[in-house]
Amino acid sequence: QVQLVESGGGLVQAGDSLRLSCAASGRTPSAYAMGWFRQAPGKEREFVASISWSGTITYYRDPVKGRFTISRDSASNTVSLQMNRLEPEDTAVYYCEVGSRADSLSSGKANYWGQGTQVTVSS
Repeated sequence: QVQLVESGGGLVQAGDSLRLSCAASGRTPSAYAMGWFRQAPGKEREFVASISWSGTITYYRDPVKGRFTISRDSASNTVSLQMNRLEPEDTAVYYCEVGSRADSLSSGKANYWGQGTQVTVSS
């Protein structure tokens, strides 16, 4: 089993920034992709961003391109999501996820995910 613990959520105003972090522990695979998805109340979960084991391949949901940046430190099994110019539409619970490939995560194929951290953006 892999455990994922997210941190960094909060309440901010539109235009502000937040940085989410996630630490993986337990029986982590030898090489794995990490990413984030989110779910707003009453809505389907949606992919946000993912990154390959090497950190060289990234995928982003179109509405967050240019505003969000995903990064990872494979040595410490952590992934971060820097979110700039936040919009009220970004309000959701953000979940960290682990999968075999970054493109698989972009298709919703995660093997593990965390408990989530709330991000609320007021207008």
